[in-house]
Amino acid sequence: MGSLGAGGPREGVEVVAKDLIKVYRTGKTEVIALRGLSMRVEPGEVVAIMGPSGCGKTTLLNLIGGLDKPTAGAIIVGGKNIVEAPEAELERYRLEGVGFIFQFFNLIPTLTALENVELPMALAGKPNRRERAMDLLELVGLADRAHHKPDELSGGEQQRVAIACALANDPPLILADEPTGELDRENAKMVVELLTSLS
Repeated sequence: MGSLGAGGPREGVEVVAKDLIKVYRTGKTEVIALRGLSMRVEPGEVVAIMGPSGCGKTTLLNLIGGLDKPTAGAIIVGGKNIVEAPEAELERYRLEGVGFIFQFFNLIPTLTALENVELPMALAGKPNRRERAMDLLELVGLADRAHHKPDELSGGEQQRVAIACALANDPPLILADEPTGELDRENAKMVVELLTSLS
């Protein structure tokens, strides 16, 4: 089995969660965010996780994305249990194996749209970053806004730049945490259609 995040062109990856438990402790208070959750997502499958606020949706995405560790259980991505992966391998997985799209865009305000998209590739040491970043901005319909900073873009445009950032290192897995939560109806529809078309 190859290391996490390694390989050539990505076509999607199977994700399996087995008996996930996540408990948060603050002082004497204990909150069980996930209680024995199991699920399977096939390569190329689009899955929407819905539920009320506080039911564990973001916790689950953070665990699958390697941003946090479960209290118990396994998360198998592409045949490898990321819960047992050493930190160096997990860092590579977060950089190349998974693309994150957050509700609040998470763009660096001092960088242009183009520079924001280039950044993940620079961190991964990828060549031809400028050309690929422009291709991705064209894919999300923002090639003409490449040299604008986030505060010069609308909410919908910022979210499309964030999607381009998530795609920068060609990850086989995209995790989107309420990617339309801050958008108006028209922009939300556009973002959902874009994400669906990318699958």
